[in-house]
Amino acid sequence: MTAKYLISTVFIFSILLVAIQNELAWASLEPSEILLVANRNASGSVGLANYYMRKRGVPEENLVQLWVADRETVSRDDYERRIAAPVRRYLLENENGSSIRCILIMYGTPLRVESAPLSQAEEAGYRELLERRAHLQELIKVAEGEERVEIDSQLMALSRSIDQERMRRNTSASVDSELALVKADAYSLSMWIPNPFFIPFQNQQSLPVSRKDVLMVSRLDGPDQDTVKRIIHDSIETEKRGLKGTAYFDARWPRPDTMPGGQGYGQYDYWIHEAARYIDQEGIMPVVIEETSALFQPGECPEAALYVGWYSLARYVPAFEWQPGSVGYHIASQECQSLKRGEYWCKRMLEEGVAATLGPVGEPYVQAFPPPEIFFKLLTDGRISLAEVFVLSNPFWSWKMVLVGDPLYRPFMSRWKDAGHLN
Repeated sequence: MTAKYLISTVFIFSILLVAIQNELAWASLEPSEILLVANRNASGSVGLANYYMRKRGVPEENLVQLWVADRETVSRDDYERRIAAPVRRYLLENENGSSIRCILIMYGTPLRVESAPLSQAEEAGYRELLERRAHLQELIKVAEGEERVEIDSQLMALSRSIDQERMRRNTSASVDSELALVKADAYSLSMWIPNPFFIPFQNQQSLPVSRKDVLMVSRLDGPDQDTVKRIIHDSIETEKRGLKGTAYFDARWPRPDTMPGGQGYGQYDYWIHEAARYIDQEGIMPVVIEETSALFQPGECPEAALYVGWYSLARYVPAFEWQPGSVGYHIASQECQSLKRGEYWCKRMLEEGVAATLGPVGEPYVQAFPPPEIFFKLLTDGRISLAEVFVLSNPFWSWKMVLVGDPLYRPFMSRWKDAGHLN
């Protein structure tokens, strides 16, 4: 059910170079390869799609207009009938469908897909597990000796079964993460599907889906239409001069001498340090690291161009003076649960001025976040677009993560060109 990965810094650096240069890696996304998905039932959605297409030179025919409720959550049935089916039909029937490599979801399109409803048999089976546990919990109150030991053993096994069943029933996801697999044959909706383009998975065999089944996905969205237009404008203008400012990294602990094992908080904190060290050593921009349990506080981050940190769940801290074209990434459990309300970090960073961000629509577990070292090394390299950076650094599909930003955005394109490259 889970896919594990452990990556050393040296290994990451070497495979990043291979991934970017290998012809099998995503590279050189073109406007003609983007399919826009807009909602006719949401004010401004189609208009913003047309605006982006004009600005980026996307062909007029590369647009699917949906008719789906203008709300952030959609049922599994409505997702299949009103979102996936029209997109799938375009890809199969339109003469340009075979050349589409990226889906761009527009403002006004639902953000989350609800879990699929359980069958009567599944509901009955789960109720039976709960009833058996309740019965054993009553028995153990009066049991003694070997009988108590046996009941306790049964309770532990039953609790594991209940936990596994709860995880199996977790079929909710972001619309974006499901659309990435819209070309794939039937796959399990339980938990996640490993991304065959994720760099640490690229040498693994027998993954549930193959690369040919995966599309890149991004969304242009936010609290209002003006925010979306500002993202488009800032992305295009920043590409001309390159992203300038300061990179802020908010770790929780000082950097250890060696990378912690496993996939937990220690490893992700280490990757935050490694991303900071790389940007500093390469001289890309000034770097500031906060390495205590405190977060950056209001006013402490002027001229913020890049940011990654955690935790402060659904409580944005206005520490930043965002530069045009800035990229902010906050690691916490539901920071893209809504782009229209609340103090979620994705929504608030977009309001305050970032051009790109990412986050989950629900609890993803920490190993589902793009490792900061991979994400920021790819982003600052300059030769591939934001959507390509995400597809190489995002561990799972059919899960919780969302990328908000112009898929063509290359904030460090000038750095690549300054090195003597034309594309």
